[in-house]
Amino acid sequence: MSENSHLLPAVTSFLSSPKQLLIDGEWADAADGRTFATVNPATEETLVQVARASADDADRAVAAARKAFEDRSPWSRMTPRERSHLLWRIGDLIDERTEEFAQLESLDNGKSLTSARGDVGVAAELFRYFAGWATKMEGTTIPMSVPGRDFHAYTRREPIGVVAGIVPWNFPLTMAAFKVIPAITAGNTVVLKPAEQTPLTALRLGELLLEAGVPAGVVNVLPGFGDAGAALVDHPGVDKVAFTGSTEVGKKIAAGASKNLKKVSLELGGKAPNIVFADADLDAAIAGAALAGYFNEGQCCVNGSRLYVQRAVFDQVVEGVAAAAKAIRVGDAFDPATTMGPLVSAEQHEKVMGYVRGAVADGATLVAGSGDPAADRGYFFAPTLVTDVTEQMAVQTDEIFGPVITAVPFDTEDEVVAAANNTVYGLAAGVWSRDLGTAHRVGGRLRAGTVWLNTWHADDVTLPRGGYKQSGWGRELGSFGLEDYTELKTVVAELR
Repeated sequence: MSENSHLLPAVTSFLSSPKQLLIDGEWADAADGRTFATVNPATEETLVQVARASADDADRAVAAARKAFEDRSPWSRMTPRERSHLLWRIGDLIDERTEEFAQLESLDNGKSLTSARGDVGVAAELFRYFAGWATKMEGTTIPMSVPGRDFHAYTRREPIGVVAGIVPWNFPLTMAAFKVIPAITAGNTVVLKPAEQTPLTALRLGELLLEAGVPAGVVNVLPGFGDAGAALVDHPGVDKVAFTGSTEVGKKIAAGASKNLKKVSLELGGKAPNIVFADADLDAAIAGAALAGYFNEGQCCVNGSRLYVQRAVFDQVVEGVAAAAKAIRVGDAFDPATTMGPLVSAEQHEKVMGYVRGAVADGATLVAGSGDPAADRGYFFAPTLVTDVTEQMAVQTDEIFGPVITAVPFDTEDEVVAAANNTVYGLAAGVWSRDLGTAHRVGGRLRAGTVWLNTWHADDVTLPRGGYKQSGWGRELGSFGLEDYTELKTVVAELR
């Protein structure tokens, strides 16, 4: 790194040596010695070399996780109350290191330091929220009787076993927390595979878990590429795969996991419709539409990238969103004036530019932004607003994962509901109307796992997340998030 005067000493120290794999409580090189560079997307400079996990490393990590899960291991002997205390302690340790985690996240992912601090806060709160659930996973007593015979029947929740958590690059620490926390709350062990673009906060989290007293092998961290993830999906020693990422990769994971019918939960792609009726509070709707589309550099699966506006106010809303887009300050994450950092990688940058250029070639109009880079160095891209699109254009149908909003006018409720639901995705949706009857009625007709009414990105760790259709299987967070990490056992005992 050429400029590091703004970094905490702990961050500088962390980046001063190559990063290794975490297996069975120990830091180790990859079995074949391979490494890869993780890059700062704002400068295109290498941050540090990271060990690249292979199938052999996946074998070692799964064996460690299996050993830690086994009956009479230190982890299996830990009571729910002890797990609760441990989870709470981890949350406190993350809070104490908020700035350290935020700087690592900003360096590796590109998001603004302010956004990264928010993500760290969510991760800490997740540990504390699930700490409460560790002692509350209860079974039920079931009435059962047969003439002349007495029985005691009950159910109990038990951990599944070894969980492979495979996470994306858009919220590296938060997504790692989404997988690790409910798994260990329920008593499972984990092999965490962070995205190759953003491994640093997962590795720092691994250090912190050991510091907090998590036993060896309970959480293992394998930075690497798709081959490492595929090895975990195929591994007979893995009992469940928890994945967040693209629908394309999710389908491959589901197919791979079917070979031995391991459990799978998937939070996948989205192309969320955001519907603005003419009677909406337009100032709020315009600000909400900009947040919905441009949040996290547009790299968020629940972003509202398809904006539908009733024709009477279409021009006014488009003008307002375009002005909001042009007011966003695109720059380095460590600049306090920055409100949007770079995209995560050169590959993602090229992908987003390709969609915008393709839309223009198909006859769409750019009201804000362009199909060109926003800087000579770094993967910066200006917030973009596109009109004159059809429902068949790729910019309207595909998940772009960049700061690109398409705006389409509509006339009737039935028309917009049909258009909004005309997608293979169903992760999120939104409705803006002063008439709460309209908002709730239309929201109820939208096929999506989360529907926001007169708001967007209003979220909490207590609320379940997940999608309809090709946006995934299962739910994360809230009490619902624990169900996918447990087995339900029925016990029937005859009383003699």
